[in-house]
Amino acid sequence: MVPFGLRTRLILAFLLVAAVSAGTTATLTYREARNSVVSGAQDTAVASFRDEVEQIQHVDLPVSRDQLRKELQRIARQGKPRPWYVYAEYGTLRISSGTNAESSVITPELRRATNSRGRLHGSFERVVKDGVPYLTIGMPVVFRAGAGGVLPTGLALYAVMPMTEEQTQTEALVSAARAGAMPGLVIALLPALLAASSVLRPVRGLRRAARSMGSGKLDTRIPVRGRDELADLARTFNESAGELERSVTELRRAEERARRFASDVSHELRTPLAGMLAVTEVLDEDAERLPPDTARAVRLISAETGKLAVLIEDLMEISRFDARAAELHTDEIDVAETIRRTLQNRHWTGGHPEQVRTDLPDGIRARLDPRRFDIVVANLVGNALRHGAAPVTVRLRRATAADGTPLVVTEVTDSGPGIRPDVLPHIFDRFYKADAARTRSVGSGLGLAITQENVHLHGGTIRAANRQDVPHDPYGFPEPYASGSTGAVFTVEIPLDAETSPDLMEDLA
Repeated sequence: MVPFGLRTRLILAFLLVAAVSAGTTATLTYREARNSVVSGAQDTAVASFRDEVEQIQHVDLPVSRDQLRKELQRIARQGKPRPWYVYAEYGTLRISSGTNAESSVITPELRRATNSRGRLHGSFERVVKDGVPYLTIGMPVVFRAGAGGVLPTGLALYAVMPMTEEQTQTEALVSAARAGAMPGLVIALLPALLAASSVLRPVRGLRRAARSMGSGKLDTRIPVRGRDELADLARTFNESAGELERSVTELRRAEERARRFASDVSHELRTPLAGMLAVTEVLDEDAERLPPDTARAVRLISAETGKLAVLIEDLMEISRFDARAAELHTDEIDVAETIRRTLQNRHWTGGHPEQVRTDLPDGIRARLDPRRFDIVVANLVGNALRHGAAPVTVRLRRATAADGTPLVVTEVTDSGPGIRPDVLPHIFDRFYKADAARTRSVGSGLGLAITQENVHLHGGTIRAANRQDVPHDPYGFPEPYASGSTGAVFTVEIPLDAETSPDLMEDLA
């Protein structure tokens, strides 16, 4: 399970909600119970102490130490909800019901509030000292004068009550809340797992279905259960899958019809085209004896018939690739000698001025299809001569791929202006025209596409670039590109022991 996958996040979110709910409930319950316990003890102590102080009817002034001590001890014994420590202060006189005359728990703030003339009913506060909570109460002793009047005597009594029992009760409440929350979270884990499983089950089904469709099984569908949002998602997926299957099926049929049409037309045209070529050859031989206008027409027909023948052959070759019927017939060859023979057969070497230069070290042997490799070299050199500029350089080297596979590298460069950046991505497209206004070209428009298919059939790669875009020569050619040089660069990499590429084998299967 992924540590932070959807399942984990759902369970954590469920547990978080349960924890927040349990924590909020426990906190509110604890607060109310604590206030009830503390407030109850506090109210009882304050009311009881006030009653005890009010029972002191008169005080003999000056205050008698022994008499006041006895009175303090009596009040301390009457303490509610438990006995108090009672202290009296009168001027500089300090007396208590215990052994210590003064208490360190009574704060200056409580003394000021108790001795204030506006607070004749006393004050109280809760104090924590050394981790122990105390309730401290201050009451002034007053004279009853006249009709409901009271006058302070200057004597103040203080009661100090430890609240350890209340603290114990609140700590017990905290422990109970904590002990109750943990089992609640454990119990909440079960519905969290059930909820996560119910949500993730259709998601996993959707993932499996998408993966199945990605592998080519377009008839994949998801069972639809229920009427919730996930069921709507499953229905939408099935509808989309159905539309995609219908569209792909129609596209495959259209592609098959187009492929069959091109193949059929090419085959049907070969026979009449062969006759036309034979006739044009005869006419070419007699063109010198024909009137000038007729001779020009005959030569034009002959040239266009030759172009048509090349186009038909290229279309048939492309249709074989599209039908996955192209095969390799490999043989161990001397690559440099094969390239030389290709150039000589087309009369591209030995001329003046020299059209093609070569850098072809001997001793590089590879297992290739000689006919298809001849087509690759011929198409690249012919394309460089037609659309670039002479001289064209053909180079050959051995290299090693990143995965350690030994390669034979063939590079064809020209001296022309190079390839425009907007053309480079489409350079191997069929019938692509670099100049949209150009409706006719010398070639068929399929040469580079056929070249790419032949390279891929060998399990290799082909790239097109401009000299100025190649920062350095990765193959160790002796003449690196000069700064500012122009021209197109076509690089072909084919394994020394060429086999049909894995992608093509999968397509054939």
